[in-house]
Amino acid sequence: MSQVQRMSRLMVKTLRDDPADAETLSHKLLVRAGYVRRSSAGVWSWLPLGKKVLDNVSRVVREEMDAIGAQEVLLPALLPKEPYEASGRWEEYGDLLFRLKDRKGADYLLGPTHEEIFTQLVKDQCSSYKDLPVTLYQIQTKYRDEARPRSGVLRGREFQMKDSYSFDTTDEGLAESYALHRAAYQKIFTRLGLDYRIVSAVSGAMGGSASEEFLAPAAAGEDTFVDCPACDYAANSEAVTYTAPATGAVEHGPVEELDTPDTPTIETLAALLGVPASTTLKNLLVKIDGEIAAVGVPGDREVDLGKLGELLAPAVVELVTAEDFEDRPDLVRGYVGPQGLKLRYIADPRIAGGTAWVTGANKPGTHARNVVAGRDFEVDEYLDVVVVEEGDPCPSCGTGLKLDRAIEIGHIFQLGRKYADTFQLDVLGQQGKPVRVTMGSYGIGVSRAVAALAEQTADEQGLSWPREVAPADVHVVAAGKALQTELALDVSEQLSAAGLRVLVDERPGVSPGVKFTDAELIGVPHILVAGRRSAEGVVELKDRRTGEREELTVAEAIARLTA
Repeated sequence: MSQVQRMSRLMVKTLRDDPADAETLSHKLLVRAGYVRRSSAGVWSWLPLGKKVLDNVSRVVREEMDAIGAQEVLLPALLPKEPYEASGRWEEYGDLLFRLKDRKGADYLLGPTHEEIFTQLVKDQCSSYKDLPVTLYQIQTKYRDEARPRSGVLRGREFQMKDSYSFDTTDEGLAESYALHRAAYQKIFTRLGLDYRIVSAVSGAMGGSASEEFLAPAAAGEDTFVDCPACDYAANSEAVTYTAPATGAVEHGPVEELDTPDTPTIETLAALLGVPASTTLKNLLVKIDGEIAAVGVPGDREVDLGKLGELLAPAVVELVTAEDFEDRPDLVRGYVGPQGLKLRYIADPRIAGGTAWVTGANKPGTHARNVVAGRDFEVDEYLDVVVVEEGDPCPSCGTGLKLDRAIEIGHIFQLGRKYADTFQLDVLGQQGKPVRVTMGSYGIGVSRAVAALAEQTADEQGLSWPREVAPADVHVVAAGKALQTELALDVSEQLSAAGLRVLVDERPGVSPGVKFTDAELIGVPHILVAGRRSAEGVVELKDRRTGEREELTVAEAIARLTA
């Protein structure tokens, strides 16, 4: 028999108004309903109701991970510098790492993710192919020093995460472990009641090859993803690729310099010349590990700096500054062109060989026409770096893509041997020779899933949890009078005896209106009210999600809720 939670004894303080700093729906409602409270910027305390939801999400994750044979462990969050220095991520993570020193001056970090430590653990524990395959996981607090923590628990500096790691002796084994995790994630997010999409992704600082994200569509999402209405293609916007169509042999005239004063932007240039922005070439100057480079894209498109950074990782990419121009008089701000440019030149595939452009002439107030890729300038590297737009062609079928916002709730990687090479993770193979182990890495944002559920399921009245994760199955409300309170408590005990988790609001001196408002705000799947017909043994049962109400006898209500 589960214990009845009484609102009169529960540490919960609901708020009528949204927090002043809250921007997203989940941030507003989780605070207003008494699930979380801010401790400091990006750091949150989980109160009793919130902890129950967080634990329920963890339970579902744990059950499905156990079902694929994964073994749970718990590794430290306070980690030595050396393993991350060996992998290169001590530098790659940059300011995102929480770094500290102990009293002896040794460097440590608070773990953002644990590939290095799990690799060392398996190296210590597994010596033969007979010890593999093995999959290990943990549900643990992670730390990232976000520059602008926001959106409540969606983007914090401290968060709950499930990270798991598979270890196999063959690429085929890795593919099987990856497929097991992928299927397990589908079961987890379906059980949690999340609407989600599986999309192709980039690996970034994690490294590895194959990578997919699980995204929950939501207005508050920080990820942009695309999907195709005509086929099954879906991808994070940073993973979308573009293949330039073949260009026929076209004769272009010689380069012609144009007097274009006061046209440092594409908009002003296109207006002066009366040409579409798409015929101009935009050259964005960036620094890659401190070295200035240029990135060329059509003038009507923008450079996706996040995508550029992912493609060039682990190199650090940043925009040039005014001081950089002072040190390079050959770079004329607003009038840079690729012809004669003594820089690394990266171009989008749309800047294909044989295409002609209007671009800067590397002289103040001057542009050039008929600047041809491959004739007048060379591209050092082609990278698909433009911001994806609605209607861009699907890489699979060519149909115009659709854009949407989403919250990343899971990410799976085929890491391969990146970390095994770093730490020389070998086991003795069947032939008596060392075999290098191959790895997978798989993450689920547990606390983030709570926020994603709030974003997807809430309505104007408040939260509306799926039963699997709700803090209770039924919220019993005593309208106020002694008889109603007595009936509410009696029904609560009967429901609890039947195995249901019950939250009962029997607070004395609190008006029925406040109790009803709180019940809607807290968002338990069913609300049972002991009200005006309590003397007849009749209660009102409301479905929180649909709003449907019906009056039932106590016996009927119990039967309905336990069916």
